Amino acid sequence: MATTASDVVGVTFGDLGLGENIVRELAALGAPSPFPIQAATIPDVLAGRDVLGRGKTGSGKTIAFGAPLVEKLMENNGAKDRKMARKPRALILAPTRELALQIDRTVQPIARSVGLFTTQIYGGVPQYRQVSALQRGVDIIIGTAGRIEDLIDQGRLDLSEVVVTVLDEADYMCDLGFLEPVQRILRQTKAGGQKLLFSATLDKGVASLVKEFLTNPAVHEVAGEDQASSTIDHRVLVIEHRDKGRIIEELVNREGKTLIFSRTRAYAEQLADQLEDAGVKATSLHGDLNQARRTRNLQMLTSGRVNVLVATDVAARGIHVDDIDLVIQADAPDEYKTYLHRAGRTGRAGKTGTVVTLIPKQRKRRMDELLDRAEIDASYTSATPGDAAVRELASI
Repeated sequence: MATTASDVVGVTFGDLGLGENIVRELAALGAPSPFPIQAATIPDVLAGRDVLGRGKTGSGKTIAFGAPLVEKLMENNGAKDRKMARKPRALILAPTRELALQIDRTVQPIARSVGLFTTQIYGGVPQYRQVSALQRGVDIIIGTAGRIEDLIDQGRLDLSEVVVTVLDEADYMCDLGFLEPVQRILRQTKAGGQKLLFSATLDKGVASLVKEFLTNPAVHEVAGEDQASSTIDHRVLVIEHRDKGRIIEELVNREGKTLIFSRTRAYAEQLADQLEDAGVKATSLHGDLNQARRTRNLQMLTSGRVNVLVATDVAARGIHVDDIDLVIQADAPDEYKTYLHRAGRTGRAGKTGTVVTLIPKQRKRRMDELLDRAEIDASYTSATPGDAAVRELASI
């Protein structure tokens, strides 16, 4: 059943069944009252039900599963049994390292507020810190399938006591080829444990996970959280290829935070350099950067040290920055799901945002088909450097 914002007016996190420490910590995190998806799912999670949640990123999903997960662990012996090398009791699986880090930033303080500990387990970095955290003992693991499977195979990670498992952005995990690793990991968790699965779409890979692992799930689709919602304005600028760089420079010459998507790593670097040369504070994010650089460059946008981040689709799901108000697709995506994931970087948490896609004239028919599949209405404008359409978008 869909839940709308009007259904949860006046409802508090305490009303939903969360304890005082967690409610206080949520307020400190900037969440004084629940969003619709949180009000819809938290009571079912606390009741021990499996949950299937559908809704775009930015609707508050991390708190929707993170806060009640911590509350469930408190009911289940809480922090009393805090011995060295204790086995984790909750697992949150994410498709990318960036998303795992973002989830941990929200869940860790909630867990700490009641004496529980989280650790991140993902590839691309040496494993010794992760192994030593497991040896000390943790309650909640947040990570990616590849490294989690590695540590299980090495005998360094035991999931047999995991009673709550979350799959966040399950559709993207399947798109990345992680369906079978995810299935193997879930089979390692405690029999009869609770499963919470969140996904923007329910394609065949996700459907097979739901069928095998979720028992009579509570299904929640949050009204007004789809990409066609009024919080996002979709624009398509029809341009000449030679004008692309100039138009992008003009669009990003503004106060707010902008995320630009490019098809290739080389173009992401080139565009970031071009913008820097034009006096715009910019950096890039792509798969050729090591994890430390990726984390640092994303932090530069979050902290406001740069206003523009140029990213490849490695970042389409991994960036959770609530105040990006403009997304520019320097290269149009090839499929509608990529469009939806990119667009989901703005208009987050109920705020407004704009998505601008730059295309040459000959791509218009393909763009029409893509928007039709994504169920999005977008306005088309022919644009040249310095014209009114570009100036208007730059003034957002």
